[in-house]
Amino acid sequence: MKTFQLSCCSTADLSLEHLQKRDIAYIPFHFFLDEREYVDDLGKSISYDEFYQAMADGASTRTSQVNVTEFCDYFSQFLDEGLDVLHVCLSSGISGVSNSAFAAQKILRKQYPQRRIYIVDSLGASSGYGLLMDKLADLQDQGMNVEQIYTWAEAHKLQVHHWFFSTDLTFYIRGGRISKTAGTIGSILDICPLLNMDDKGRLIPRAKIRTKKRVIKEIVEKMRQNAQGGLQYDGKCYISQSACLEDAQAVAALVEESFPHLNGPVEINHVGTTIGSHTGPGTVALFFWGRPRQD
Repeated sequence: MKTFQLSCCSTADLSLEHLQKRDIAYIPFHFFLDEREYVDDLGKSISYDEFYQAMADGASTRTSQVNVTEFCDYFSQFLDEGLDVLHVCLSSGISGVSNSAFAAQKILRKQYPQRRIYIVDSLGASSGYGLLMDKLADLQDQGMNVEQIYTWAEAHKLQVHHWFFSTDLTFYIRGGRISKTAGTIGSILDICPLLNMDDKGRLIPRAKIRTKKRVIKEIVEKMRQNAQGGLQYDGKCYISQSACLEDAQAVAALVEESFPHLNGPVEINHVGTTIGSHTGPGTVALFFWGRPRQD
């Protein structure tokens, strides 16, 4: 009999089918497309294709994280059922949502003194954070209790590696992450920035690589350098992509060719509408288990 609920934010960028199959609940962020508000409900309110096409056509985007009241209402539905809750948040290095979750935890502890709520700052994002959630579901299936899984998550969350590249600098310029001049030159030279997430959950530029073909090889090389067991890696591998499926498939094919002991085929997901509001189309992200992130 289930005694606790695994939970995440919509920014874990797993499909609804995946979450339902693993019995993982989620709470949605909100985003605005040309000032019309949407719930980040994993592509139900607006398809990913429609969303990224609107961005490509010039639509403005912004996001709104989950607030304290929303978390209280969301957690209460499980607490009322007699369940404890283990919720994992989007990285505090790129969002303040964990502050809202911890504030809700404090409020609900007084209202439900017999129940336990555990909050984990994933220090991750997108399907890397999703890869962590999938592992926690495995541990739940193996019989671990909520406190044991919370302890495991805190001890191992930095072993999930996040590597990203983008073939479209438009939204990096628009969001102020690179200057207009640097972005224009980068586009002319066909430069694809390669980034990863550091040990504080921040997205850090690591290299500027010319041509898509080279950056695809380099991102898989980063997996070779950092994956548990190197080329003998036998864990799962996830990719997320924003309106560039062919690029994601090219990365997946090279990963599967390079790592013959993978635990199943590479799973390709969408970069969801919350994170995609900031990256825009043209982003591919690669996630795998490796040695603890440092820096």
